[in-house]
Amino acid sequence: MNKYNEKVKFPIYTVLIGLLLCGCQNQSAVNAKKMSADVIVYGGTSAAMTTSVQVARMGKSVIIVSPDKHLGGLSSSGLGFTDTGDKSVIGGLSREFYHRIYEHYQKPESWTWQEKEAYGNVGQGTPAIDGENRTMWIFEPHAAESVFEDFVREHHIQVIRDEWLDREHGVVKENGKIRSITTLSGQIYEGKIFIDATYEGDLMAAAGVSYCVGRETNSLYDEEWNGVQTGVLHHGHHFSNRNISPYVVPDNPASGILPRISAADPGKKGEGDDKIQAYCFRMCLTQNEENRVPFEKPDGYDPSQYELLIRIFESGWRQTFNKFDPIPNLKTDVNNHGPFSFDNIGMNDDYPEASYERRKEIIREHETYQKGLLYFIATDPRVPKEIQDEMNKWGLARDEFVDNGHWPHQLYIREARRMIGEVVMTENEIMGKNPVKQSIGMGSYTMDSHNVQRYITPEGYVQNEGDIGVSPPEPYQIALGTILPKKEECTNLLVPVAVSSSHIAFGSIRMEPVFMILGQSAGTIAAMAVEKNIGIHDIPYDGIKMQLIEDGQILEINR
Repeated sequence: MNKYNEKVKFPIYTVLIGLLLCGCQNQSAVNAKKMSADVIVYGGTSAAMTTSVQVARMGKSVIIVSPDKHLGGLSSSGLGFTDTGDKSVIGGLSREFYHRIYEHYQKPESWTWQEKEAYGNVGQGTPAIDGENRTMWIFEPHAAESVFEDFVREHHIQVIRDEWLDREHGVVKENGKIRSITTLSGQIYEGKIFIDATYEGDLMAAAGVSYCVGRETNSLYDEEWNGVQTGVLHHGHHFSNRNISPYVVPDNPASGILPRISAADPGKKGEGDDKIQAYCFRMCLTQNEENRVPFEKPDGYDPSQYELLIRIFESGWRQTFNKFDPIPNLKTDVNNHGPFSFDNIGMNDDYPEASYERRKEIIREHETYQKGLLYFIATDPRVPKEIQDEMNKWGLARDEFVDNGHWPHQLYIREARRMIGEVVMTENEIMGKNPVKQSIGMGSYTMDSHNVQRYITPEGYVQNEGDIGVSPPEPYQIALGTILPKKEECTNLLVPVAVSSSHIAFGSIRMEPVFMILGQSAGTIAAMAVEKNIGIHDIPYDGIKMQLIEDGQILEINR
């Protein structure tokens, strides 16, 4: 069920996982180690990086407790074709990251497989290389990770990797404040301020902060583009009027339903649900023979899972390669495109609140699906020859993700939990209908939700639902209250990724440049709270604003 304006309960684990956690706790009681800092950042995302750098630059101590071994989240795990929106409102450490990417590609040795002059320099509505502003918005995964590692090294930030929060018992709170968190290894981290910089909002949830999962009904916040969106066909990620049968034997319901199509009622337009927009891996591929790793059949490969794609090809669809977006050195950032593509629609609804073990299962299933789709297109004899021949020119980039079989480290968690904090951003603020008070940064990208479900229409055809793209009229401000929990729930936790927003508003806010912006703002507030020895809710906004502007954040449009 959806969770609106109510405190959440801790997730229920299986008996096996519960016993495992108890074992970890008992061990920690014997061998408990404590580490402390002014600020404890939980997560390894790009927001975690900018948060920590800002805290360090303001002279406070910080420890990053990262479940991830590789830092940077999606920014270093394949999403190199940056969703910039209006780049003029990207400031502070976020802009510094893209400036450092620019500097990286000014070095001749960075162009290993391609001459710089031969690179197409195409970005999302902006040149990839912006010489005037000395920024670069399109990059290889390893280049981004190198920048994040440079940030950490230069600021002497302590990073504890592969450390997973004990979500059941690992948060100690007293009088509305988190005192410490404990990981499954038994390590205890004490701090004055805590920051949840995970895509999932795990620390936030474990601390008893209110949140939402899924899509709110439109009536809750007086929105238009939230909730179920049956009949709304934006972008090109739908079946249009192709009238493709969902049944094993076409037009024969008794024969059963093809894989990856839901038989459930999709719901009424505008109603809320607990479904999640689709995830995928952002793959880094290449046609460069010296650097290409051919696609292999994954364990668990089942060609029947892709039967629907054959029917789409038979209908004349030929856009398989439309989102093989070029990045430097003859590589791509590959995203979902079309009615049946790399988005694993409907297979992640339980991810946000799932146990770690269940999440691993979901991630493995997504990997099998996506690798299997590549292999299917490359080998199945029913695939049109021109598509198959083209796919066989591609492969994984040998020099990326070298410790993970050249596969991205991070699944694209487009949305999971979203906090219900002091202020909830909705489409009305994004679209300029309602004013925003106490800006801590700006966003500008389209309100973008990927598909949520694949269902059968009343006419008996297959269709996708949930893909929305609505552009704001101009860049918008993001309110301070979106990263603050309700004061009565927690007074020393900041949440710059699983921010307080509706589903469709989050569709715009959730871009990596914005996460870095909000991360820096969270770090600013954390350092000021430590300096003044007061709660995060009690810091005068004027002081926050002054510090953010001094450090390069852009808080309003300068026309």
